[in-house]
Amino acid sequence: MAIPPSAADTAVLAGRPFPLGAHPEGGGVRFAVTSNVAEAVEVCLISDDGSERRVELTERTFGVWHGLVPGVTSGQKYGYRVHGPYAPQRGLRCNPAKLLVDPYATHITGALTDLDAALGYVGDPMHGKISKVDSLGSVPLSVVGSHGGPDTGVKPEVPFEESVIYELHVKGYTQQHPFVPEHLRGTYLGIAHPVVIEHLVRLGVTAVELLPVHWFTEEPYLVRTGRRNYWGYSPLGYFAPHAGYASEPGREVEEFRTMVAALHAVNIEVIMDVVFNHTCEGGFEGPTLSFRGLDAPAYYLHGPRGGGFDLTGCGNTLEAGSPTVIRLVTDSLRYWATEMGVDGFRFDLASTLGRPHGGAFDRDSAMLTAITTDPVLSRCKLIAEPWDVTGEGYRVGDFGAQWAEWNGRYRDTVRDFWRGAVRVDDLAFRLSGSSDLYDHNLRRPWQSINFVTAHDGFTLRDLVSYNGKHNEANGEDNRDGSNDNRSWNHGVEGPTDDPDITALRARQARNILATLLLSTGTPMIVAGDDLWRTQHGNNNAYCLDDETSWLDWAGGEDAEAMLAFARRVIHLRADSPALRQPQFFEGRKTPTGKPDLIWLRPDGTEMTEKDWFDDDRRTLGMWIDGSNSQSRTRAGELIPDHSWLLWLHSGDEPVEITLPAEEYGPSFKPTLDTSCPDGDPARVEPLKPGDTLTLTSRSLLLLRAPRR
Repeated sequence: MAIPPSAADTAVLAGRPFPLGAHPEGGGVRFAVTSNVAEAVEVCLISDDGSERRVELTERTFGVWHGLVPGVTSGQKYGYRVHGPYAPQRGLRCNPAKLLVDPYATHITGALTDLDAALGYVGDPMHGKISKVDSLGSVPLSVVGSHGGPDTGVKPEVPFEESVIYELHVKGYTQQHPFVPEHLRGTYLGIAHPVVIEHLVRLGVTAVELLPVHWFTEEPYLVRTGRRNYWGYSPLGYFAPHAGYASEPGREVEEFRTMVAALHAVNIEVIMDVVFNHTCEGGFEGPTLSFRGLDAPAYYLHGPRGGGFDLTGCGNTLEAGSPTVIRLVTDSLRYWATEMGVDGFRFDLASTLGRPHGGAFDRDSAMLTAITTDPVLSRCKLIAEPWDVTGEGYRVGDFGAQWAEWNGRYRDTVRDFWRGAVRVDDLAFRLSGSSDLYDHNLRRPWQSINFVTAHDGFTLRDLVSYNGKHNEANGEDNRDGSNDNRSWNHGVEGPTDDPDITALRARQARNILATLLLSTGTPMIVAGDDLWRTQHGNNNAYCLDDETSWLDWAGGEDAEAMLAFARRVIHLRADSPALRQPQFFEGRKTPTGKPDLIWLRPDGTEMTEKDWFDDDRRTLGMWIDGSNSQSRTRAGELIPDHSWLLWLHSGDEPVEITLPAEEYGPSFKPTLDTSCPDGDPARVEPLKPGDTLTLTSRSLLLLRAPRR
């Protein structure tokens, strides 16, 4: 839009410092931005032809520079220029030649097109001179937004213990969907399309966890090599939806809200993956796009003599002890929870938020406390990725009472068990809610987010098809990505026509998926595992915006079989309160006279202490007494359930098992059998106590006892 001629001669009014950002009001727009080190701040209004008018914000309150510019309206493109000290060895990097994105902008347009023009220095980033190159025309611009938009619907408020989370990438999920109109593929509206909503509903998931949708751009090293950041873990705008996922540029807010409404209408929650540990500006050799030029010491951790302090492996780390960052994070989260209808958040490298000034982890740090005590955010689902790239940051089980966590121990144990590389004692903890990690500090078993695959790492299909990573397409000589995959190719690396190997791989995938969905805790599935998706052995496809990362909806017999199996087990979990209890098992007596949980040997008797330390044991029975299920209705009433007998066998030979005595139940009906492609047991008639049967090698069997 063009700047109204009358605005150029109108005096700037004082306005108010809060809320921060650009807000239409009083016949103009009130601008407010924080900088504790600036000596002067200009808001720069950019016209359609690229010309600029600079307006100085002369009011400064609490470190906030603010002013109301009359005549400006929604849709106006703008940025900030900050005048102040440039002293890199003291961490100060103000440079008025660099046009800065507003950290609170709700819309961002454009792109980083010239990395060199965005650099704040010439020569050495610590000792070189300040750059005089104007970055206007080479960097993204903020856009004044307008309030409101489509209604986001009623939040489903699904209890955590009933949740099944489905992690997906907005673009990749529908980019190749044949029944989504072409102009909607890869967009927010693509997710909202009825055919996609129907798939999610039939699958039975209760929440989608979106890979980052904050406005992001490529990190410097990707720009240099002409690559893309597909995943989006390189944020620039914490209030702006990523414009690349809008079907119509400039309407990303409306389209995001429409997507949320469509999901809420079918009782599916929206969880955002948020990256508050670093930004796209990279290390201090990187560009000056926003935070660095506004007030680098207030936004970033610094080491001695102004250098960077990197806990993330991404070049920079946001300073979790800074009031400026704490306010940015909580304001952003609150905006998405209220204005955009989001139900919860998964915090990438969340341990950094508990390490103010880069120190030791503190679960009661100012940042983590601010989030959990906020009256809005405390009602959201809060999920931590409980690690960073340092040893101090690995904190699985150590977050506070209100935090759920990605349970990396669960992932590793289940992978190891099904490839025959772990004792059953560790498996028992993971199956029953990881009480060794979470039965303290007022936590519940559903605060264990159980997962075996995620966006980062092998897909389910690749987990059973490759021994090693194959990341050559990333352009980093296969050095990137984890080497600790705990995978098994079952005899051949990658694709094979050997029917025995393909059958075993499919069975192992069913074993893993069934284990995940039948474990106590909150299961998370990565999108595409239900469709037998492969990334051809790539375990770090973060920069591949192509068919490697996009879902293939073409189907085929294998994909249809896996989808049918996934639906079956998800709905089985939903219909079985005893399998998703919100309380830890305690060995308490039940109405049947048996404890709530009993572990069994193949001969049908209880495990002894010696049995738990048998390194060669590959079979475990799990008895859950449903007569005292701790699951409740929404009104708070206990829900009795069937009792369940789960057998897991990871040995490479069949094993004979004996069903337990009559005191466990008068009969046992086979309900799920992973040795069958669809999970439907070949034998469905009830079995009697003391009956023997043979478990196929590497298989899982679930039996149901009558409700008492």
